[in-house]
Amino acid sequence: MTRNRTRRLTAAVAAVGVLGVALPASASAVSTITISGATGSAPLVALLAKKYVKLKPGKVKFKLAQGGGEVGIQDAAAGRVTIGNAARDPRPSDPKGLVFYPIAKDFFCFDTNPANKLPNLTTAQAQAIWTGQIRNWEDVPGATVTGTIDLIGRTAASSLPPLVQQLLLGNKTISALAALKPSDGLVESSVAADKNAIGFNSGYYASQKDVHAVPVNGVACNLQNAKSGQYPGVRNYYEVTRGPAQGAASAFIHWIQKSPVARKIIASIAIPLN
Repeated sequence: MTRNRTRRLTAAVAAVGVLGVALPASASAVSTITISGATGSAPLVALLAKKYVKLKPGKVKFKLAQGGGEVGIQDAAAGRVTIGNAARDPRPSDPKGLVFYPIAKDFFCFDTNPANKLPNLTTAQAQAIWTGQIRNWEDVPGATVTGTIDLIGRTAASSLPPLVQQLLLGNKTISALAALKPSDGLVESSVAADKNAIGFNSGYYASQKDVHAVPVNGVACNLQNAKSGQYPGVRNYYEVTRGPAQGAASAFIHWIQKSPVARKIIASIAIPLN
């Protein structure tokens, strides 16, 4: 993926109302689908929505926002959006009446600045870094920079930190020293601008050229290894609705789950479900 493409996709989902098609004033039958939520799945959903609009000219348009996976779930529950983008499995504590529709799987990585292309992190090393036990790069084997380690994490609006802790950190808690960012894109840009930084990101953002995806326990963090099951940091993406999806939202979700066209789009940056 090129950095320009990242910027285009990020711009496409940065604010409500930015994705759609120009329609005649008389096109009163157009359905509008509003979506908010996970920043990790936002580029994928933007690509799917863009293609769907082309396949349904004059029938549907989208208004897309981000905010974080937990925000998307709460927005859907409150009826503020038609669909919430979620990047974690449903929980018993979620608002009642929500329906989670699985659409894809994705991987997530530790990423460092290209000036510090760590060749590997063991679980023990990652734990020591992210709990704050190790604070200097001089104490990390393979590091090519020196100085204090700058931890870049996500805010509580994201579903990613608990998954990182569970799947990559052996259930260790991320240190309060981490600077928290509200989106995957901001984690990427922060790591890209700081040679002493380490962050964690969804696969799409961690695969960009301005950051370095760090192998874990000798396994490269990439789409191929995630698809094969070798890489452990894999999560599910969902579209979430308040009650069963209806109308245009139901048709869009069904298309994502069943269309070969949608599957091809998903396979380009994530992992199809079947």
